[in-house]
Amino acid sequence: MSKISFAIVALVVSALTLTACANTVTGVGRDVKATGRAVKHAVQ
Repeated sequence: MSKISFAIVALVVSALTLTACANTVTGVGRDVKATGRAVKHAVQ
């Protein structure tokens, strides 16, 4: 595999990995918010 092909494949894999991480972080943020709301309602 040439260096150019390897670089393109590495960039695509990196982009896909970063996209998956962003979705995970967003999901965790939503879960934390939902937990906070549930605790708030339980306390009231």
